[in-house]
Amino acid sequence: MSLFLVSFFLVYGSLHAYALLKARSALAFGPGTTLALLLLLGILLCAPILTYSLSRHGYEGTARIAAHVGYLWMGFLFFFVCLNLSADLLRLPLRAMGRGGIAANAAGGLAGRSAFLCIAGLAVALSAYAIVEASRIEVVRVRIVTDRLPASVPSLRIAQITDLHLGLVHRSGKAREVAAIVARERPDLFVSTGDLVDGQLDGVAELAEILRGIPAPRGKFAVLGNHEYYAGIDRAIAFTRESGFTLLRDESVTIGDAVRIAGVDDPAGARFGRTGGTSDADVLGNRPDGLFTVLLKHRPHLDPAAAGKFDLQLSGHTHHGQIFPFRLLTRLVFPLLAGDHPVPGGGILHVSRGTGTWGPPMRFLAPPEITVVDIERSIPGGPG
Repeated sequence: MSLFLVSFFLVYGSLHAYALLKARSALAFGPGTTLALLLLLGILLCAPILTYSLSRHGYEGTARIAAHVGYLWMGFLFFFVCLNLSADLLRLPLRAMGRGGIAANAAGGLAGRSAFLCIAGLAVALSAYAIVEASRIEVVRVRIVTDRLPASVPSLRIAQITDLHLGLVHRSGKAREVAAIVARERPDLFVSTGDLVDGQLDGVAELAEILRGIPAPRGKFAVLGNHEYYAGIDRAIAFTRESGFTLLRDESVTIGDAVRIAGVDDPAGARFGRTGGTSDADVLGNRPDGLFTVLLKHRPHLDPAAAGKFDLQLSGHTHHGQIFPFRLLTRLVFPLLAGDHPVPGGGILHVSRGTGTWGPPMRFLAPPEITVVDIERSIPGGPG
C-alpha cells in the first residue's frame, strides 16, 4: 500500500472514528446501530478510492454517483468535525471551573443530545451554503500600469482560469459557465495555470470544444498542474491542446511586440518520471527591454533567482484553502495564499483562489474566481 493511501486512511479514517464516537456518546445507541454505522462509514470512507477504481475501469456513470456522494459527505464531515472540536475545546475551560454551577451545566450541555443535533444541523446548513458559494464565480480584477508596453499596444487584457478540475464532478455546465464569463470579458489573452482536469478523462470531448470556442485574439496558453499528472499526463496534454491552448512546458513565447509569456511545468512531474526540469530563472532568461513578461506557474512559489526577470506571475493551486478553516493549514505550506503580492526585484504575483473545486464541490469563505488582468501603458509625465 502506498504512503498516500496509508496517510489517507489514517487521517480520513480518524475523522470518521471521531464522528462515530461523538454520535454514540450523544445518542447512546446500542451495538446493532453501532455496527450498521460502522459499515456505512466504512463505505463512505472508501468512496474516493472506489470512485477512482470505477472510473479507471470505465464505469463512468457509477463513478460520478460515487464521487458526488463521497465528496459531499467529505465536506459535511469536515464541517461536523470542526464544529465538534470547537465545542470540545470550549468544554475544557468550563469543566476546569468546577463540578457544580452554571459552567459545569454548560459543559455537560455541550456534550448532550441536543448539542449534537444542533451541531449536525449546523454542519448541514454550512454544507448547503458552501455548495452555493462554490457555484458563484467572481471576476477578480487586477490593474497594472507599466512602461513596458510598446506605444502600439496601449493596453492588454489577460483572463486567467486555474484549478477548474474538469472531470467526474465538474462537467459541461461548469465549462459553459466559465466560457460565458471569459467571453464576456473579451480578453486579448486567455491562460490556464494548471489543474484544468481532474481524474479520468473519458467523455470530455464536449468540454474541450466548449473551451476551444472562447475567443482570445492574441492566443491561449496553459501550463500543467499536479492533477494533469494524476489524471494521466498524455491524455491531459491532449485535452489541453484540444481545448485550444498552447502548452508551455519550461519555455517562453513572444506575442507580437506586446508581451512575452513563459510557462513552467509543475514539480509533480518528477514523481511521474519527468526529469531535467528547468528553473524559472533559466526559462525566463534575461528580461528583454520594453517587453512585458508574464510567468505562468501553477504553484505560488517564487524562485529567488528569477527576481527581476518578469513583471507578472499568475498562479493558483491553493484554492485559498477552499473550505475554511482548512485555509489555516494551507497557509503553512503556501504563505502567499491568494491575492496580489509584490515580488522582490519588481513585479506582482497574483494567486487565484481557483475557478473550480477539488474533492467536495464546496467552498466556504473562499469563493471561486476568474482573474482579469488589465495591463495599461503608462503615459510619460502622466499620473501613472
